[in-house]
Amino acid sequence: MKGLITVFEKELADHFTSWRFIILFVIVVAVGVAAIYIDAQFIRQEVIDPRFVFLQLYTTSGQALPLFIFFIAFFMPIVGIALGFDTINSERNSGTMSRLLSQPIYRDTVINGKFLAGVVTIAIMLVSLVMLVGGFGIRMIGVPPSAEEIGRLMAFLAISIIYGAFWLGLAILFSIFFRRVATSVLASIAFWGFCIFLFIVPIFAQLGQLGFTIMQVSPITLFWQVITILLVPSARLIGPIVLSASGLGALSLGQSLLMVWPYMVIIIALTVVCFAISYTKFMREEIRST
Repeated sequence: MKGLITVFEKELADHFTSWRFIILFVIVVAVGVAAIYIDAQFIRQEVIDPRFVFLQLYTTSGQALPLFIFFIAFFMPIVGIALGFDTINSERNSGTMSRLLSQPIYRDTVINGKFLAGVVTIAIMLVSLVMLVGGFGIRMIGVPPSAEEIGRLMAFLAISIIYGAFWLGLAILFSIFFRRVATSVLASIAFWGFCIFLFIVPIFAQLGQLGFTIMQVSPITLFWQVITILLVPSARLIGPIVLSASGLGALSLGQSLLMVWPYMVIIIALTVVCFAISYTKFMREEIRST
């Protein structure tokens, strides 16, 4: 346990002091500020659902796609990839991994500590962004959140952290399988691009049921469906399509969670499987000093 805490603290310090994290955090804050300004202006012009005004800070922008949840769904994978693509191979190539494992420390604590530090970093970034949007949003629109809105945001944060952990685990997986850092980052970005392709192409190509079935393979699609239903109480999941209209009536938080629970389980399962493969591969591979 002591070794795990040591690795965790070291990795967490590296994340927060690296230019990579600083740049990512600045981008996150910039998008958060933009989301606050655009959403607040739109809410002032037209309140879609007066019962959930506060949630509209996160789901409306007056444009074709909601700025905030669109950013989380498509940019959070980049954060996870950036934190994990060189986690193992960079230290293995420089020889620091062999020196680390020569210390009285168990091998599993290394990968567990690295993964845990990345997840905590993602969690801090997400919580900061949600609180930033909420805090400034309250000041701009003057409407505090209700208990159900807070519950929906908590559920949104939980699944978003798991979603980020999936991409972090995927990047660590490629970092273990590929010795070159450039190869691992390209593989991670290629998978991210493929998931975006599965999300976007069936919509515009009008491929019918086959296209929507293909969409379900993408973690981005699964996550998009979950967060849309969680943050838009009037949203319904009709097959693979998320339908939202004020005339449908609002669902309770329990009903929304029941609707998206299968998709949440799939995201959680993908995260566990991805990290399990990384863990098994790392524990079995031979690491020699260079």
